[in-house]
Amino acid sequence: MFPFSFEWIWDMGHVVFMGGLWYALTILGIGMTYCIIKSAIDASRGNDEHHH
Repeated sequence: MFPFSFEWIWDMGHVVFMGGLWYALTILGIGMTYCIIKSAIDASRGNDEHHH
């Protein structure tokens, strides 16, 4: 069932589940966005330091 379906009932179980789902997806999205932006900035700077 989807939230836009007429049979959807917003009881406490659905609210907690959907809240946790969107919280987790937000944290993952922010983390991935940070990593992508940091990688793009590091690549554009052209740091030629090789760490061994």
